[in-house]
Amino acid sequence: MEWRSVGILLAARKHGETSLIIDTFCPGHGRYLGIVKGGTSRKFAPILQVGAQLDLTWKARLQDHLGSFKVELVRARTVHAMSDRILAAGLMSVSTILSRVLPERQAYDNFYRTTEDLLDLLNQPNIWPMAYLRWELELLTVLGYGLDLSRCAVSGSTEKLRYVSPRTGRAISEQAAGEWVSKLLHLPSIILKGSGTSDSIIDGLKLTGYFLTKKVFNELSVRSPVSERQRFVDLLSQKASSGF
Repeated sequence: MEWRSVGILLAARKHGETSLIIDTFCPGHGRYLGIVKGGTSRKFAPILQVGAQLDLTWKARLQDHLGSFKVELVRARTVHAMSDRILAAGLMSVSTILSRVLPERQAYDNFYRTTEDLLDLLNQPNIWPMAYLRWELELLTVLGYGLDLSRCAVSGSTEKLRYVSPRTGRAISEQAAGEWVSKLLHLPSIILKGSGTSDSIIDGLKLTGYFLTKKVFNELSVRSPVSERQRFVDLLSQKASSGF
């Protein structure tokens, strides 16, 4: 069995004395693991960096085997992320979340393109946090927990949508909230409008974070990526509070 594709490096871990098992995200194949023989050598050090765009050739005797990768660097991204603590934390949040929540070998081609576009924006720190928020909203949809914010779940109105049901992820209008308002989640206007301030981006991430944690991370049997994501949110909050 063999296939070739471009892909994003999500993670790498040592395998034996000199090899690595790399975790990748590829169009047409989804999240795929394989061994890179000699991956711990100096030759591969600048290539096997988290977030790198790779030319990948995967081979195995049988389809269900782990298989091995041959890799070539297409585009490095850490050069942009490492110059900014927020971007570096954001890159780790993206890669860690994907490596722990995406099922293996299930294609998500549209979401792959969204992820590639997001990582290609690492050289634009002013717009990256908003792109990241949109990415998390799409991730929820891809995993089957998309928020329905098009109209009020109670009245059907599209006006004055202010809240979100923590149970269903559906929007609730100001008028329909009534006595239940204390039990509802705040719906930041940035999610509906698509743009806003740093503070409003953080508000948006609080909402997506609630559903990622409750609906996705808490259901996983593997270690949750909450800490990597929280570091990114904390650094973004610190920047916003400092006024820079």
